[in-house]
Amino acid sequence: MAVNVPGLVAVVVFYIIILVMGIWASRKSKKVEKTIVGSKSEVAIVGGRNINVLVGVFTMTATWVGGGYILGTAEAVYSPSQGLIWAMGPPAYLINFLLGGLFFAKPMRSKRYVTMLDPFQHRYGNMFTATLLLPALVSDILWVACILAALGGTMSIILGLSSALSIVISAVVSIIYTFLGGLYSVAYTDIIQLSFIFVSLFLCIPFLILSPAVTDISEAVHLNQSNVNAWIGELELADAGKWMDEMLLLALGGLAYQALYQRILSAASSAQAQITCFAAAGTVFIMGIPSVVIGVVAASTDWNQTAYGLPPPFERGEAGKILPLVLQYLTPTWLSVLGIGSVAAAVMSSMDSVLLSSASMFTQNIYKTTLRKQASERELQRVIRVSVLLVGLAGMGLAFGDDSVFSLWMLSGDLIYCVILPQLVCVLHFSCANTYGAISGYIVGIVLRGLSGEPVLGIPALLLYPGWREENGVIKQYFPYRTLAMVCSVICIITVSKMVELGFCYQQIPQSWDLLGVFDEKKEAEEEEEEEEVPVPLEKNDNILNTKF
Repeated sequence: MAVNVPGLVAVVVFYIIILVMGIWASRKSKKVEKTIVGSKSEVAIVGGRNINVLVGVFTMTATWVGGGYILGTAEAVYSPSQGLIWAMGPPAYLINFLLGGLFFAKPMRSKRYVTMLDPFQHRYGNMFTATLLLPALVSDILWVACILAALGGTMSIILGLSSALSIVISAVVSIIYTFLGGLYSVAYTDIIQLSFIFVSLFLCIPFLILSPAVTDISEAVHLNQSNVNAWIGELELADAGKWMDEMLLLALGGLAYQALYQRILSAASSAQAQITCFAAAGTVFIMGIPSVVIGVVAASTDWNQTAYGLPPPFERGEAGKILPLVLQYLTPTWLSVLGIGSVAAAVMSSMDSVLLSSASMFTQNIYKTTLRKQASERELQRVIRVSVLLVGLAGMGLAFGDDSVFSLWMLSGDLIYCVILPQLVCVLHFSCANTYGAISGYIVGIVLRGLSGEPVLGIPALLLYPGWREENGVIKQYFPYRTLAMVCSVICIITVSKMVELGFCYQQIPQSWDLLGVFDEKKEAEEEEEEEEVPVPLEKNDNILNTKF
């Protein structure tokens, strides 16, 4: 396939603009560092806690509107086995941000945490926190692979470039500006990227609907008997468990991503953090509309009237590339080039956030508190940059091997949902949770999820739930097994924590069995709190309630 030179030039120009903006933002970050009294590394992680609401909404929306979201939604709507009813991204992310604003933003921001793992470190200590980093890191690497795979497939179709080259170039650009400027570079480049995604994808809609190869969408549903409900899809009772499981995975799993809390914790106040979440709920949903339209159009297209010809993309195993195929064959060339730019923007807007989130957690919660407690600020900033590089390279390596964007997109949230979400809910909202319960819940979540199997990774299912099926020699679960693992983990954390606490308090368990020293530490903490509760008279100008952080 010949290289599309005008398209290539346009994409290169776009990448240069993004890189320049990232470098400019990195200089702004350095200026802020000079005004900060205290930890300079926090500027890279949470932007000095002065990211305003507008920038916050842009960067939060852009993080979730990635390659997986755009291409995965279009793929789900187009696929005959799924359809609109299985395109869960837009409604799930709407719910995700509403719940985040209602129940998670205030307790996290009011305590001035730096990362999502801070509350675990404060209550459970360093060792358990380190075990939580592993599933978070694996999930982030899979997310990077997902969005890079989305871009590679798109560029190979529209620009005629090899997927590998596209993946490498995009990864390098994202790594460079995240490496240089931390959250400032990520946030300000997100503004350009999200604006470009919005304009280019919405501009495609009228051209797609008016294309002569596209049949009347309403007629396609009612009249084409061989393709009934082609894009609406069907939800049979036997599939209800799987549908519910995947919807809850996307809607609740996102609440345990560091990328979400990086933006919440960068807000100037708890109220601003909540407003940012509520506003992002609406913008994320709106940004999913073009992908839904593209999936509907693809399902209603007579591909024999296009240069693509027959058989259609699904029969060729190219459903995961349906968005670039639609742009390539149903829109003018200049618009398909804009489309590839929008996918590139989506990829970088998510990738930079994921790179920074993993680097932040490792630096703040592992390196700084466990490995090198005396590390200087300059050393911590270097660790953040090296971590960004390593996570980017790991995700880039995985991106070369998977064609289904939707599969990687779902898999990236699995461990987060089954293992980290139960821990986060309990540490923030259940004061009884302790280290013994947390360890028990962690083991239960991982074991139940592992025994359920994972076809994408070739892990066989050892625990078969009601409704399981064998398809092409692979066992697939249609029971909400992920949600069961998550709920069981929550129940285990609370139950074990309470039972152990009662056992020690009523001396049913010898104090010498408290190997982790949980209840010794708890007594010391309660004594310190009692001492701190002694009222101190305030001076005239010491109005704590009016203090701005």
